Amino acid sequence: MRKFATPFLLILFFVLSAIGHFAHWPATLEFIISAIAVIFVAGFLGKATESVAHYAGQRLGGFLNATFGNAAELIIAILLVKEGLFDMVKASITGSIIGNLLLVLGASLLAGGLKHKVQKYNLALANMSGSLMIVAIIALFVPAVFLQTHVLHEEDRTTLSLVVAGILIAAYLLWLVFSMITHKSYLADITEDGDELPGEHEHDPAWSRGRSILYLILATVMVAFVSEWLVHTLDTFSAKFGLSELFVGAFVVAIVGNAAEHSAAIMLALKNKIGAAVEIAVGSSLQIALFVAPVLVFVSHLFGRPMDIVFTVIELAAIGVSVFIAKSITQDGQTNWYEGLLLLAVYAILGVSFYLV
Repeated sequence: MRKFATPFLLILFFVLSAIGHFAHWPATLEFIISAIAVIFVAGFLGKATESVAHYAGQRLGGFLNATFGNAAELIIAILLVKEGLFDMVKASITGSIIGNLLLVLGASLLAGGLKHKVQKYNLALANMSGSLMIVAIIALFVPAVFLQTHVLHEEDRTTLSLVVAGILIAAYLLWLVFSMITHKSYLADITEDGDELPGEHEHDPAWSRGRSILYLILATVMVAFVSEWLVHTLDTFSAKFGLSELFVGAFVVAIVGNAAEHSAAIMLALKNKIGAAVEIAVGSSLQIALFVAPVLVFVSHLFGRPMDIVFTVIELAAIGVSVFIAKSITQDGQTNWYEGLLLLAVYAILGVSFYLV
């Protein structure tokens, strides 16, 4: 009965969300229905990702989840860039980075730690991910310092943004080569070598390889649609409840866009696959900072509305704090529930601060 109910509810709320969007239901009702739909669709995407990871390996599975999970955010951001809403775009990028590092990772460590006490993963991967996060901070911090302390011509601002964006994209692509090809075994998760706890060996996936890939693509498309419908209601919803554009971009939009990662990472942590969960959370943040944000800079030029890569002091502070605590907690290659709680505490502090700005 439960197996039947979940797909039924998934389809039901997806259809209701679509009807609400095109029939122009009240924004609050449409927001609630779409939010519920996102939860079910994210669960579907998480299960599909887990099944694909069984065939492709946990690291590649985590990368695929981060990529497919960020597809919805990229689509939404491109639409915002097209409209010239650069402040909202940068706020959503900020929210996505801190949301993955604090909320997604924190919830995963908390859930997994409560069930398994202490969970271990590849220390080399943790250190490399931490170094990449530092590079991301440097890349966002340096342009902001130079452009806010020196008066540069618009052409120079554009050139600096494009050069930094190009370097970040190259660094991310080379990271994929390093982690997936040349040093794949070096960064392999320890559970892949048979170090699971007794009784934690994974069961056979529910779907075949082909069906898993098909469902992963289908779930991603559904996430993109539902996320767009939900974001469509945010202006009215935020105005009704007095929410600022910064808070909406950094938290509401980011949480909606990261729904897929939330579900998948927590599910994997509960199954004692903390390496894959960390790969989803940290990998998604890295992908946003090193790939999605730079790509948006280039995309903005295609629309004739150049966007620079300069973030505000508040946004840089939030990202810097998130990277600092996430690197501090993940650098030893093992986690517990209290470390997850610390990440969630920092996220709550930032959330309240953004809300009151």
